Amino acid sequence: MIEIPNFKTLDITHLVCDYNGTIAKDGLVYPEVKVLFETLSKSHTIHVITADTFGSVAAQLADTPVTIKVLSSSDHTQEKADYIASLGAEKCAALGNGNNDVAMLESAALGIAIFGEEGCATPTMLASTLVCKEVTDALSLFLHPKRLVATLRQ
Repeated sequence: MIEIPNFKTLDITHLVCDYNGTIAKDGLVYPEVKVLFETLSKSHTIHVITADTFGSVAAQLADTPVTIKVLSSSDHTQEKADYIASLGAEKCAALGNGNNDVAMLESAALGIAIFGEEGCATPTMLASTLVCKEVTDALSLFLHPKRLVATLRQ
């Protein structure tokens, strides 16, 4: 539990990450992300949600403690939001950078927009609770929750 004064109390058990543009570039996972996932998996369930544009997600995350959800509908925005709802939105933090991440970030208890090497869609930034310049910064918030308190308290 992370109590954030005059904001809310977060009880995040699920970390849901978009793939390309968020934890990966051109279909390749950032090596630091795998290390963080190993550590975070001791206290959180980690999910990677993707259209798998490059067909690489399974191989890239083969030895990583994550649940992979490959999108299959014609409406990825809604499918991502539905996935958050199926986990219990109040227990989820969602990380993303694209237009199709907007509803996922809005519905999660904590939505984090990632302004990485691919940039971040403006609607995604506006739908988020906070913005991080790199995914490693965002994931590290869950290892150092007082950073969330410092940023989000009112």
